[in-house]
Amino acid sequence: MRKQFADTLLCEAKKNTSILLLTGDLGFSVFEGFMHEFPNRFFNMGVAEVNMVGVAAGLALSGKKPFVYSIVPFVTMRCYEQVRNDVCYQNADVKIVGVGGGFSYGVNGPTHHAISDIAIMRALPNIVVVCPADPVEASLATIAAVKNRGPVYLRLGRNEEPVVHLKEPVFELGKAIELRKGNDASLISTGNMLNNCVIAAEKLCGKGIECRVVSMHTVKPLDKNTVLKAAKETKAVFSVEEHSLVGGLGSAVSEVLAESGNPVLFKRIALPDKFACKIGSQKYLQKINMLSAESIAETVLKTVESGH
Repeated sequence: MRKQFADTLLCEAKKNTSILLLTGDLGFSVFEGFMHEFPNRFFNMGVAEVNMVGVAAGLALSGKKPFVYSIVPFVTMRCYEQVRNDVCYQNADVKIVGVGGGFSYGVNGPTHHAISDIAIMRALPNIVVVCPADPVEASLATIAAVKNRGPVYLRLGRNEEPVVHLKEPVFELGKAIELRKGNDASLISTGNMLNNCVIAAEKLCGKGIECRVVSMHTVKPLDKNTVLKAAKETKAVFSVEEHSLVGGLGSAVSEVLAESGNPVLFKRIALPDKFACKIGSQKYLQKINMLSAESIAETVLKTVESGH
């Protein structure tokens, strides 16, 4: 996703002179094009994310459209006060780009794992929270972030995420994308879990369970209509995310379902409320945390068959 973001941002910057790029001393393997094309619009702010966000807010209030880029925990948690007070409170046109969502930096351990960022970012007023599922969505989300006026948090994967969308979908912030139809269960996914959900749905089809698969790329504002439609038209709803059970997509979906007053079988498929102290590849960490395609299919099958 990183390359698609960088390439798309460069294209947008050629059309929009207000776009600036600030990085926390990383991303040089993907930003050479931007650095070469616009050396006066690229700023390496060093390992100083607090300052970077404050500077970006000032630039935005001066009419610029800054994108700030760093690893997820450092561009969200380390500078949370600045994001809250300087960006969101001012409704400043700052785009916060976090690379390494979920277990993308799995071998680096809990300091680099991004498993609670959605929760803390969606708690802030004025901000849009977007978690692209694949390179196609990453590119479209970047374009949408440029067009959107106000704070945006764009959560990217780090690795070579597979392309899920075989053709370019209609992409709109706050509007989910339905990839697969089904009436037995709905898999509502955000971020890079979408590919695992598609594979899981194919496995379940062989067992007689037809799953609807939805890409909820925008966690805030959530597409409530799609959630309620899934609850009405399918027997069970599952949220799937590479994020903590606390405060993420599952929490957002459950809030909508609870307030609707319509009973439906609902289950969150996410990470437990604890630090992931084991290290390893993203695929390995997904597997041991029951987020692999096989584990998702197994959870759905057991839940649908048991009714709870």
